[in-house]
Amino acid sequence: MAVIRPEKAAKVAELKELLTSSKCTILVDFCGLTVAQDTELRRKMREAGVKYGVVKNTMLRIAAEEAGIEGLEPVLEHNTAIAAAPEDPVAVAKIICEFAKANEKLVVKMGVLDGKVISVEEIKALAALPPKEVLIAKMLGSMNAPISGFVNVLQGTIRNVVYALEAVRQQKESA
Repeated sequence: MAVIRPEKAAKVAELKELLTSSKCTILVDFCGLTVAQDTELRRKMREAGVKYGVVKNTMLRIAAEEAGIEGLEPVLEHNTAIAAAPEDPVAVAKIICEFAKANEKLVVKMGVLDGKVISVEEIKALAALPPKEVLIAKMLGSMNAPISGFVNVLQGTIRNVVYALEAVRQQKESA
């Protein structure tokens, strides 16, 4: 393990905490973005409750080693920014992927999802997921469907009895 100065140990500990406590962390290369584009990206991150900042590759490498996350070393070169979502992993992936489509200069390097390193393709798949509220609504609808079907079947039986009684009444009236 590399020897770090005491003044940098706090930053490494902060990065380690960020890597371990976040649901999803995405590393990007921001080289080539203008100040206006970077400000827009930071604003979107702030609105979604995502922590975003530029980090030194060496410190991130040490923090990842301490956190037990392996596989980040190949992408820790050039400029690196980290976007960490403490709550919703889909939100950070959506923001990064949408911004990368609009601004080709932003390059997604790699991500960490619940302590496991994920590729760029997996980040894009995560961004394609619907929001959490929609997934919950679909699940509740699926849970409610059998109950609704059972109620409709019971109503159909009662409805058929009423139709049969109505037919008997009409038959007796016409006779």
